[in-house]
Amino acid sequence: MKTPAIIGALGALAHGHRLAIYRLLVQRGPEGLPAGAIGERVGLVPSSLTFHLQNLQRSGLIAQRRESRQLIYSADFAVMNGLVGYLTENCCGNSGAECSSNRTPALSAKAGGPPVSAHDIYNVLFLCTGNSARSILAESLLNHWGRGKFQAFSAGSFPKGEVHQMAVELLERMNLPAEGLRSKSWDEFAAPGAPPIDFIFTVCDNAAGEVCPVWPGKPMAAHWGIADPAAVFV
Repeated sequence: MKTPAIIGALGALAHGHRLAIYRLLVQRGPEGLPAGAIGERVGLVPSSLTFHLQNLQRSGLIAQRRESRQLIYSADFAVMNGLVGYLTENCCGNSGAECSSNRTPALSAKAGGPPVSAHDIYNVLFLCTGNSARSILAESLLNHWGRGKFQAFSAGSFPKGEVHQMAVELLERMNLPAEGLRSKSWDEFAAPGAPPIDFIFTVCDNAAGEVCPVWPGKPMAAHWGIADPAAVFV
């Protein structure tokens, strides 16, 4: 990143509300959040929220996309990595071990233990075939029960492109997070800037003859076969 872009990004973050919005979107990952959900979580009215979102967009820190009638905002991880790289370039004259470890916060393995995400929050990816029910439910459940320790995501090898309505209704009925969930390809998590994944769980049911996705190079993985609830949702 060039110096003017760095100055613009740092200037955009030099405000409490914008910093809170940006940290929230970084934690959320590539899925992002609708504007309404962002406003609720940071306590901003729509007019103020729009002002701060536009400021972050102009700096390149966040991106906007439309899904149906909603505007979804997400952090641009390429810009974030460029900013961190600029700030830590030639740190300690390239001789300090402390600096080199800080410049690679994505994944680091503790001796004899599992890989660790930055700030010791583990990123967990649930994979199934259609990413419409099982992995969606698992994502919501872990994000609810694992707050502060786990950040959950979900994807599919052949995503259906929409979350099963009965899955959404079930989550809402149980007062579990349902907003922002979407059916998506696992390719998103192999793209540059995607959040580093510490654990991957495949939840497709081999006994039913489904094709389970394979994740090459995954740090830790396990299979937890569950029959497809979409098959019984009526």
